[in-house]
Amino acid sequence: MLRRWRTRILLFLAVLGPGFITANVDNDSGGILTYSQAGAQYGYTLLWTMLPITIALIVVQEMCARMGVVTGKGLSDLIREEFGLRLTVILMVLLVFVNYTNVVTEFIGIAGSLQLFHVWKFISVPVCAALVWFLVFRGDYKTTEKIFLVASVVYIAYIFAGVLSQPSWHTALTSTIKLPGKNVWHDKAYIYMAIGIVGTTIAPWMQFYLQSSIVEKGIRVKDYGASRLDVIVGSFFTDIVAWFIVVACAATLWVHGFGAIQVAADAAQAMKPLAGDFAFILFAFGLFNASLFAASILPLSTAYTVCEGLGVESGVDKSYKEAPFFYWLYTLLIAGGALTVLLLPDAQLVNVAILSQVLNGVLLPVIIILMLMLINRKDLMGEHKNSFVWNIVAWTTSILVIGMTMVMLWGMMPGH
Repeated sequence: MLRRWRTRILLFLAVLGPGFITANVDNDSGGILTYSQAGAQYGYTLLWTMLPITIALIVVQEMCARMGVVTGKGLSDLIREEFGLRLTVILMVLLVFVNYTNVVTEFIGIAGSLQLFHVWKFISVPVCAALVWFLVFRGDYKTTEKIFLVASVVYIAYIFAGVLSQPSWHTALTSTIKLPGKNVWHDKAYIYMAIGIVGTTIAPWMQFYLQSSIVEKGIRVKDYGASRLDVIVGSFFTDIVAWFIVVACAATLWVHGFGAIQVAADAAQAMKPLAGDFAFILFAFGLFNASLFAASILPLSTAYTVCEGLGVESGVDKSYKEAPFFYWLYTLLIAGGALTVLLLPDAQLVNVAILSQVLNGVLLPVIIILMLMLINRKDLMGEHKNSFVWNIVAWTTSILVIGMTMVMLWGMMPGH
């Protein structure tokens, strides 16, 4: 019995990485800002989203991992083969645009977190941009993955920050399992924030990156049980962290009437006199780690996606000569995101950050629907196609997000 469990643990550690890393990049600068804003503006009333979103995240991520293991191909590669180049190009253009706004948001987080320690953004942003470029350009997959895994663990700082904020645990737990009153559903800003939470937790780019990582790591069907556990553990961990971010800001900023924050760094700054220096340092350090971490992963995900869609070489294990387009696109996204933050006025940065998460939420149903069309094909997936329960959860997620988007757009029309 002991030997069997030791074998299982070693197998899990061998495949650990893609699922855990991908899920945890959810809690990037845009995610922290969205969760912080949710807690600061609405207190505990958006915590109910965490349970259904966690279930949906597990299902969607598991589908991607399973497709990667069974087919040995990335998601954009499968979309091109099954739906044609025209749809793939349109989808990639949309994804690159959305991901570009996400990359900008990561550098917003880097600038804001280091400004808390009096580092000027014209120093912090270029230096960190060069660092993340060097990490991927000069590293190999195993080294890069180990660095990302260590960065993922640092997210535990937000759990400590949440505890130190001394929230009302009864209210927080009750709000997690109970829907809020009817009045909030007439609030356009509340719906907008709810879509942002969905978009930042189950971002479209994640599905492409996860499946590509699974393929690049060479995980086989017989090892898939451990890979699925990697996805589940990563999904639970990232949403527990997200829950504590909302709780920390609800217990400090919302309770004391601070209201909306301008950038995620404001949440850390405002927390200092309310929860103490230690909570402030943990929150600020967590923000920097998350932003730097995601500033590496997001351009990487986009480069993978576009290269697969166009059928050109990609991968951090490839040299520049073997995959020039991959490295050029990665470089341009980092440089463009950093430059945008340096050029935009600080007052506009928060709007870009929140908008990027809402755009994730709007694009998400399109990606899930394409995934469902692929994973339910018997000729493609064989015995590993989706179960009835998995289909119900995935379709429900898509329909609900589409419905919320329609409500949001209707509310934005004149006279509503």
